[in-house]
Amino acid sequence: MLTKFETKSNRVKGLSFHSKRPWILASLHSGVIQLWDYRMGTLIDRFDEHDGPVRGVHFHKSQPLFVSGGDDYKIKVWNYKLHRCLFTLLGHLDYIRTVQFHHEYPWIVSASDDQTIRIWNWQSRTCISVLTGHNHYVMCASFHPKEDLVVSASLDQTVRVWDIGALRKKTVSPADDILRLSQMNTDFFGGVDAVVKYVLEGHDRGVNWASFHPTLPLIVSGADDRQVKIWRMNDTKAWEVDTLRGHMNNVSCVLFHAKQDIIVSNSEDKSIRVWDATKRTGLQTFRREHDRFWILAAHPEMNLLAAGHDSGMIVFKLERERPAFSVSGDSVFYVKDRFLRVFEYSTQKDTQLIPIRRPGSSSLNQGPRTLSYSPTENAVLVCSDTDGGSYELYVVPRDSYGRGDMVQESKRGVGAAAVFVARNRFAVLEKSSNNVLVKNLKNEILKKSLLPIATDAIFYAGTGNLLCRAEDRVVIFDLQQRVVLGDLQTSFVRYAVWSQDMESVALLSKHSIVIADKKLVHRCTLHETIRVKSGAWDDNGVFIYTTLTHIKYCLPNGDSGIIKTLDVPVYVTKIYGNTIFCLDRDGKNRPIIIDSTEYILSYPAEKNMIRL
Repeated sequence: MLTKFETKSNRVKGLSFHSKRPWILASLHSGVIQLWDYRMGTLIDRFDEHDGPVRGVHFHKSQPLFVSGGDDYKIKVWNYKLHRCLFTLLGHLDYIRTVQFHHEYPWIVSASDDQTIRIWNWQSRTCISVLTGHNHYVMCASFHPKEDLVVSASLDQTVRVWDIGALRKKTVSPADDILRLSQMNTDFFGGVDAVVKYVLEGHDRGVNWASFHPTLPLIVSGADDRQVKIWRMNDTKAWEVDTLRGHMNNVSCVLFHAKQDIIVSNSEDKSIRVWDATKRTGLQTFRREHDRFWILAAHPEMNLLAAGHDSGMIVFKLERERPAFSVSGDSVFYVKDRFLRVFEYSTQKDTQLIPIRRPGSSSLNQGPRTLSYSPTENAVLVCSDTDGGSYELYVVPRDSYGRGDMVQESKRGVGAAAVFVARNRFAVLEKSSNNVLVKNLKNEILKKSLLPIATDAIFYAGTGNLLCRAEDRVVIFDLQQRVVLGDLQTSFVRYAVWSQDMESVALLSKHSIVIADKKLVHRCTLHETIRVKSGAWDDNGVFIYTTLTHIKYCLPNGDSGIIKTLDVPVYVTKIYGNTIFCLDRDGKNRPIIIDSTEYILSYPAEKNMIRL
């Protein structure tokens, strides 16, 4: 799990991601609703009109609205731009468990301990349907992402799927008198505009959660019997497909991941579990020491998840999204969809080279993490976290360019990191003994050296040299002489980016950049509130870097500024004049045109330094 943001608060019962902005709503057991910016890590606003716990909260997809439902039997619709509640919907006779906006119609669905589900029109501010049939608390209800269906889960041990097609036909463009009649009838008779399509029976205890798959005809449910069940449906029936066992207490919430073929569940057993939705096996378990989990939310567009627990919430990712790449001259070598590819900057030609071996283990986050390339030998080292850290060495035949289907036998080895240090030599970090092994292309050990500091990562630092990283410092180590050439105290370095002449290095941490010379003599430090993601040097000795939200520059004296705002995070690979080449999270090469004269001319005194 890659934790992106964490809060400490009262118990979190409801969560909702904003579809466009880096915001998340958290509704608390104390009655407060918090609006957080998870990129900046700041509390933007708080709303506290509910009396008692707020269990349900949901952002509208396109309007500046969110809806909340609480133990005060009230549903409130809020405008976050106006910082206030617009109106309250009354009708439920007991605690409200969940609330959700429809993705298209002006509807809200709510689930309550009064054993009903209600559908409301938030524009006319009326209840348009009451779904009755459950005979215990209804713990959750949600609309299908595409069809006229609602799924609900109840402590009566059932999951129900409701057909609301008649309601859509009647109320999306109704005649006024029909609307009035339907509203009169719903409160008395429950209406016939929403009918039970399926009742899913199989859980032995109360069901706490059920949710639809975003695209497939599947439902996943979690219950007090500690089980997660997968159900399939067609036009006429629905049936149980499989049961996922592993939780040691009530399953609070469960959902399908929006982008990957996985199921995520959490429980009062203080764990989040990740399951393979196809193989139906457990992939990973994350535990907290003291906090029971209550709620999960998935970002509608991005690979982000959030989980609410007894003392706050976490926003997290299951896998890294940064593509592994290595720049060499006019080309960048990178891994995409289990293939090694090469992109030529001058021609903007993209070529598939060879398939990369799949990791043997079934757990997440085992894909390629770093890549190192030797141009003379046309050899590539692909490192991943598989088996606690391992590498694959491929020598790419020159005639395989453009074919991309030649299965190339690789040499494998174990190590926390591996990088080329000479034409046909590479270094492998043996973390347990704090040694570095120098190997040849046959994967044979030529030399073994004890490192001068407790090293957990190594980077290239010129022929025969390594940049060794410890928790709070980096050193340059000469492998031949076995001496330290430079030493610098710095916050935890994630990436090292050398200038083309190898005279300068940028050391990238999560929230800072340190610029130093080749002997690690400090030049300047930049601090960023938003995470630093990547960087490259331009021809003038200016360091261009990206955060999650911006492309920025850093001049040799430490002055910095914004070049461009980003919609999505990108990773800078190379700067050619006024073109910044980047890789995005889908592994696409994107040229971004900028005006470099702006930042060079804005510092005339700097220009002389830059040219040096």
